[in-house]
Amino acid sequence: MMFKTVDKTNRPLVIASIVLATFMVAIEATIVATAMPRIVGQLGGFTYYSWVFSAFLLAQSTTTVIYGKLSDTFGRKPILIGGIVIFLIASALAGFAWSMASLIGFRLLQGIGAGAIQPVAMTIVGDLYKLEERAKVQGVLASVWAVSAVTGPLAGGLIVDNFSWGWIFWINLPIGVLTIIGFALFLHESVEPRKARIDYLGTLLFSISIVSLLIMLTETDQGFGILAGLFGMFVIAGALFLMQERRAPEPIISIALWSRRLIATSNTATLLAGMALIGLTTVLPIYVQGVLGRSPLVAGFTLTMLIVGWPLAVMLSSRFFRAFGIRNTLRVGSLMFPIGASFLLFLTPDSSPVSAGIGSFLMGFGMGLISLTSIVLVQESVEWSMRGSATASILFSRSLGNTLGATALGAVLNLGILHFGSGNLATKLQEVLNQPTGLTNLSTDPAIRQVFHSALHWTFWGVFAVALLTFATTWLIPVSREAGRKLPIRTAEQEAI
Repeated sequence: MMFKTVDKTNRPLVIASIVLATFMVAIEATIVATAMPRIVGQLGGFTYYSWVFSAFLLAQSTTTVIYGKLSDTFGRKPILIGGIVIFLIASALAGFAWSMASLIGFRLLQGIGAGAIQPVAMTIVGDLYKLEERAKVQGVLASVWAVSAVTGPLAGGLIVDNFSWGWIFWINLPIGVLTIIGFALFLHESVEPRKARIDYLGTLLFSISIVSLLIMLTETDQGFGILAGLFGMFVIAGALFLMQERRAPEPIISIALWSRRLIATSNTATLLAGMALIGLTTVLPIYVQGVLGRSPLVAGFTLTMLIVGWPLAVMLSSRFFRAFGIRNTLRVGSLMFPIGASFLLFLTPDSSPVSAGIGSFLMGFGMGLISLTSIVLVQESVEWSMRGSATASILFSRSLGNTLGATALGAVLNLGILHFGSGNLATKLQEVLNQPTGLTNLSTDPAIRQVFHSALHWTFWGVFAVALLTFATTWLIPVSREAGRKLPIRTAEQEAI
């Protein structure tokens, strides 16, 4: 498909629409973090806390690559607007959820719509802008993710303190309407029709494998037989998925593409970074509220330094690249990711939220470097005809990392509560957390407060371990010593050709 020539006065308006759409999806992954304790208190079911995040992220990650192919066939505009409409309908319904099951279902539908927004929007950027211009636009979009990582928890805290929690979903409606109007008026394209060849079997097998893994991580209190069956389903479906992808004419995941060292290592680093960052944004707020005894608003502010660290890294990255090269910048800068995560390990019931803020800043700075350089390197390592698939692979990896991170860390938290809450303490803690103001009042009971503190520290260790793996993986990305000192950017793989 080819785009018509777009008037330069319209390009900023298209980008403004993309920024709104990106912000709407990005904030939805974090806005519920601060509000969830209040929601769980009203709806009950703290055990399924992580599924509110996982359902959204799972649907988003599994549909991302499908929407990318559909946009190549039917055009960017109809697929993008269609995804936004689905997202808005699900947002309206989620605000009226009457149980945890219904909320998880509506979040799943939200994720199905969200899967169309980010990959298609990023592809539009690649269609409308040349390389030297595209880097600046990608920097803006990276900043949007940083802003959403902070605005989400803050907005969630303000809403649950002053309004019905349903508004954490309903605020998407005006943003989504403005976005649809922007794309309808200012995005122009012409499409050469061709037959769609979507790998539906591959999508089904992938979904079965990932859902089996997520259920296995969440339902850890089930019997050995059930867990073994889930593990077997995960392995078998995963193996069949790989076999299907090798023979499918247009696989949802190109094994050949993902086998390239640059793309494989970049995707792995992005996946691990997504796991660690979702841990920070979902676990830290409930620690600040439940253990430190602070308000939801203060809990949201503990993440505000992300808004400084992430875009600051993006803005300084081009200077770092020219001065030190991409390889040195990525390796040294990404060290801030585990250093920031280490601050979580030293939090105590008497700690100041400032310590958490410092950790957030350092992790945000590291994430800014990892995210931006991964996208730039991957896009420039392939020919134009594969740019969409390569870009989708990075976004897919980040989304899948968020999904796995939210589920795995939620499982670690539940295991920690059972481990440290010997006797009736675990039951008592679950009962408190299932009350509307339970998290706020939890800090007044020293015994269950200590259980919650210890259990959350298990998740902090999980975040630190994944952050350390992320840093190690960046050393495996094959970037030449001089890459980034001059345009165009060339990777070690390209220079070997």
